[in-house]
Amino acid sequence: MSLSLQMLGTGNAFAKNYFNNNGLLLADDYSLLIDCGITAPLAMHTIGKSFRHVNATLITHIHADHVGGLEELALTLKHVYGKTMRLHLPETLIEPLWNNTLKGGLYQKDAVASLTDIFEVTPMKPGITYKLAPSLSLEIIRTPHIPGKDSYSLLINNEIFYSADMTFQPDLLISLVRERGIRMILHDCQLGGAGVVHTTLEELMSLPEDVRRIIKLMHYSDEQPQFVGLTGEMEFIEQHVTYKL
Repeated sequence: MSLSLQMLGTGNAFAKNYFNNNGLLLADDYSLLIDCGITAPLAMHTIGKSFRHVNATLITHIHADHVGGLEELALTLKHVYGKTMRLHLPETLIEPLWNNTLKGGLYQKDAVASLTDIFEVTPMKPGITYKLAPSLSLEIIRTPHIPGKDSYSLLINNEIFYSADMTFQPDLLISLVRERGIRMILHDCQLGGAGVVHTTLEELMSLPEDVRRIIKLMHYSDEQPQFVGLTGEMEFIEQHVTYKL
């Protein structure tokens, strides 16, 4: 089994030096796009890849840096390649993704009136392991981000935790490491300020050493170069670089 991750971008919603924090998960011959933000189409072009070669897309939550590129993805596949994309997403996100984000641009009378008219939608529920490919399984975990808006992190092959944007959840992280035996955490990281809707670097630094040493940092601001070497055992991952998981 070969599993790798190429980040299309590693920036937060306001970063200008980094693309949106979206990743391309590669499991042997299967590819899964994790989130598709505003900059995803340009990021794919930059690394010389096309959406038509992606098997499916998974959405963690409905913010523009995670779903803002879906309209271009859908229309490009439909009108240029005559294809549709399989879209995996938590069932609680299906209605708001269409009504609050995509309907304005994708609705066509008598042709496209719902998310299922433009994507091959696969609803997901927390606590269930979904087999997406022979060497790839996923479980979604609901994690807090913005009050009143659902957001979900990922457990990949029951051994890698990939956070969506989330506030600090030390008990969850510790239990994943010590009880479920995960070997890697890819975590969003707010470099400064109070952690109102994101986990801060200071909060991550407060975790036990056995948890910190398996954390890779992503979803950071343009100030990231100033923090290189100041993150203890935790390392930053970089956009476009392919990491073997």
